[in-house]
Amino acid sequence: MSRLGVPESQCQPERTQMALSPKTQRHSSGCQAWRKMDRQRQVKIAAGEKIPLSQEEITLQGHAFEARIYAEDPSNNFMPGAGPLVHLSTPRADPSTRIETGVRQGDEVSVHYDPMIAKLVVWAADRQAALTKLRYSLRQYNIIGLHTNIDFLLNLSGHPEFEAGNVHTDFIPQHHKELLLSRKAAAKESLCQAALGLILKEKAMTDAFTLRAHDVAIAVTYNHDGSYSMQIEDKTFQVLGDLYSEEDCTYLKCSVNGVASKAKLIILENTIYLFSKEGSIEIDIPVPKYLSSVSSEGTQGGPLAPMTGTIEKVFVKAGDKVKAGDSLMVMIAMKMEHTIKAPKDGTIKKVFYREGAQANRHTPLVEFEEEESDKRESE
Repeated sequence: MSRLGVPESQCQPERTQMALSPKTQRHSSGCQAWRKMDRQRQVKIAAGEKIPLSQEEITLQGHAFEARIYAEDPSNNFMPGAGPLVHLSTPRADPSTRIETGVRQGDEVSVHYDPMIAKLVVWAADRQAALTKLRYSLRQYNIIGLHTNIDFLLNLSGHPEFEAGNVHTDFIPQHHKELLLSRKAAAKESLCQAALGLILKEKAMTDAFTLRAHDVAIAVTYNHDGSYSMQIEDKTFQVLGDLYSEEDCTYLKCSVNGVASKAKLIILENTIYLFSKEGSIEIDIPVPKYLSSVSSEGTQGGPLAPMTGTIEKVFVKAGDKVKAGDSLMVMIAMKMEHTIKAPKDGTIKKVFYREGAQANRHTPLVEFEEEESDKRESE
């Protein structure tokens, strides 16, 4: 049995794992699948009943993996997150796939509790088959609304050294660069997929138009055979496809220059989400500046709350002059302390939260006085 990020030796038969606890060991989901011993039997033993099997009679069957789905941002030092599960779809549970969770679509991951969303446990006849099933199941675990570690788990489970079983406690630090890949600009083929999904979803039937995604212009021309020609910069793509529904989800079957693909398509507000076997892609459709009330940097370049949390301390007030890097306030979230620092030199115009108040993720915390340099930039 393997838990991602935990040495496999902890569950090997030649090693002993002891936990002194008044309750059943809560981390035993994968070992249950591996040893085929259910929790009901564990509870009976804990209540004083005789152990029905000797050590020799406990046989090992196949291999199991347990992956923990967390609301956290691996690219930001695994900072835990909170917020709504705007969209949540999971792999189908079956005798060899178990999902232990307490949330569903529409629920909120709270700042007051551990940000774990679920435990995903898979079992198969051997390690390689179990690993293949794990990756398949992770690709079926689609979440929108907050950052998760799903892509990180896919990178981890797909690493050649992990596949070979060369796992140890320093595995993640040793392979940090390969596991925490920086998010690249979406491939032009993915932009074509997103554009087609948007067109089909909106039933756009104009002969030609231009849309923008990721600050890239996509010139779209409708062809009489039902396909589309899409020009991105100096390259033209021939694109065709259609939408279909499956289990309350919308899927896009698409061909870009003859290369076929299938992806789950979700469009929420100004963002297109594509989930496929290659991973997940998030493509923003820019909002016109006149419709955007707050810039991405917050009010007058002030800092935004990195996550939902409670304001523990406030170090500044209106009229204070600060330097870039000065501490402005401290937030407490997920039992962790986060110091909010000034992003630039300036004068504080307004502090939006007092100590003890709750701030939602990405809301402005402090407003700066507008400087002459800011006025010139806006012009």
